[in-house]
Amino acid sequence: MATPEERLSELGLVVPEVAKPVAAYVPAVRSGQHVYTSGQLPMRYGELMLTGKVGGEVSAEEAYGCARQCALNALAAIKAEIGELAAVKRIVKVVVFVASTRDFTGQPGVANGVSELLGEVFGDAGVHARSAVGVSVLPLDSPVEVELLVEV
Repeated sequence: MATPEERLSELGLVVPEVAKPVAAYVPAVRSGQHVYTSGQLPMRYGELMLTGKVGGEVSAEEAYGCARQCALNALAAIKAEIGELAAVKRIVKVVVFVASTRDFTGQPGVANGVSELLGEVFGDAGVHARSAVGVSVLPLDSPVEVELLVEV
């Protein structure tokens, strides 16, 4: 059976370097058998992929891609805590914040960027509870922010 890192490679993806926090916090914390990530932004090569509101400057499709990048960044934070993603027993909870215009109601579709990636990488262990929340603004004017809770 392929490891999560091998599955990512098959998808043409890699676990990036851990994104540097933009304030006074750490990217992830382990407590017992769980790892909680801080909110991860769609940082790629040290910069936000996009800025703005979904339903405005950012399309739902672009936000979906941002959500996938947030998930990769969360996996990087988890891997830094536990060594290998194969130690993840289950994705427990996903929280996706979407900075959106007042009339945008497609937050669940944006959040699918995270959920579908986790399903591809972890199979049945990637099935999780989830919240998709529309908000008025996120740090650095990011369109998406993602938190993960995993069991190890």
